[in-house]
Amino acid sequence: MRIDTTPRPGGARWARVAGTLLAATALAFGGGTVATSAHAAPLPAEPTAQDNPYERGPDPTEDSIEAVRGHFDVDEDNVSSLVSGFGGGTIYYPTDTSEGTFGAVAVSPGYTASESSMSWLGPRLASQGFVVFTIDTNTRYDQPNSRGRQLENALEYLVDDSSVSDRIDPDRLALMGHSMGGGGTLAAAEDDPSLQAAIPLTGWHTQKTFDLEVPTLVVGAENDSVARVATHSIPFYENAPRDLDKAYLELDGASHFAPNFSNTTIAKYSISWLKRFVDDDLRYDQFLCPGPGFDLDISDYRSTCPYN
Repeated sequence: MRIDTTPRPGGARWARVAGTLLAATALAFGGGTVATSAHAAPLPAEPTAQDNPYERGPDPTEDSIEAVRGHFDVDEDNVSSLVSGFGGGTIYYPTDTSEGTFGAVAVSPGYTASESSMSWLGPRLASQGFVVFTIDTNTRYDQPNSRGRQLENALEYLVDDSSVSDRIDPDRLALMGHSMGGGGTLAAAEDDPSLQAAIPLTGWHTQKTFDLEVPTLVVGAENDSVARVATHSIPFYENAPRDLDKAYLELDGASHFAPNFSNTTIAKYSISWLKRFVDDDLRYDQFLCPGPGFDLDISDYRSTCPYN
């Protein structure tokens, strides 16, 4: 397995330290007085897991993110195909609201497929503390950009009109999709930089470069003959901005249709990505950075760790 981790700048803490040093230097050369350490204002503390109001569920373990079900009990609600902007679908949501609202993710199927092809992700992600909407598209032949717009419409429906809108934090939204739904995920993430996370699964799109600001986990399949990684998933990852929080995970020996069936590798890294960027939950960094060790299920892993 190839693991490629590209170092990134030190982030906010380094910026604060650098600013303090520059200020001290300016005072010194300008004839001012530089405060001694006894009187200098302390640097703001780095955020800790305990400071995060969006944490949901107990401390994660390898077993907990690989489990078929997580901490939360889940219920579901069917949405009619008569809604406007997409083809209806199924909402999966945690029944316990004692910890507050949840982030939400809309999931699109691929070309000619229905939402049932992605339904396994619904309860698996929802039981980890998300509202999940697996959608049908207007027609089974909709192209990636259309699927992207429909994903955005589905999120709008979740937040404004769904039966679980009061359980959703409208500022913590994400998208996922398979094949042309994965291409649509990338298109929608380019269109709406306010999204918190995007996960294209064996994505297909004629466009290979997306100007992304949304943290993106690209999942490819080594033996994909429909959306070959060399011409789809790898370019999606490599052509994304260098300073983007991003990762590329390649499923060893898998086909284009791997996301259509319950898949522990897809689930564990999707859960970790959504937790890290939708919930700002630093407890999940351990599963993403620096990435997997020896893993027979992963043939390639690249990332821009550490993440901001």
